Amino acid sequence: MKAISNQELRDRFIGWQLRIRQIAMREHGGRPLEAMRPRVSTAKGEVVMAAMTVLMVPAESHEATAFFRFQAMKTNEPQKVYESVMKYLQAEHFSVATAFSDRLTALFPPGSPTAAALVERKQVLLDFAQWSQSWRLPCRVKLLKTDDEARQHTLWHNRAFNPQIGNDAVVLGFSPDWKRAQADPMA
Repeated sequence: MKAISNQELRDRFIGWQLRIRQIAMREHGGRPLEAMRPRVSTAKGEVVMAAMTVLMVPAESHEATAFFRFQAMKTNEPQKVYESVMKYLQAEHFSVATAFSDRLTALFPPGSPTAAALVERKQVLLDFAQWSQSWRLPCRVKLLKTDDEARQHTLWHNRAFNPQIGNDAVVLGFSPDWKRAQADPMA
């Protein structure tokens, strides 16, 4: 079998994630599928979280974030917000892998001890699996600042599904180390 580069591995993971997300949006009403909820563990194998929902953030997220923000602010009817955002996500949003960053994000409630523990660890393993494919990504963990574009994208995206999310929610960023990443089978 021919070895693939770190860049190819990264691109294949992003493509796989986007296909999973298309299925979730088009066939499951946006509910996260198993592959969107990796197990989080330490390098020694201690499970920190059995499943954590993560988002894929566009490399240039301004347009999508503005759309989510506008939908959430134009009405007090959560069902209308959900429906308009679902149409957007079901269309072309997840169709171009090169438009997405490899940095993943996850949202936690304010004061979350789990989020604090992840930030303190600085490094975790994210194990993704769906059907016959699995990925293990060693990741650097970072608390995203209020003005971070990925944080804003994560907040407004999640508010389409839960309008009760406040500005004090905690958003973490996970940056994969592609040199140490693994796929089975090799994507």
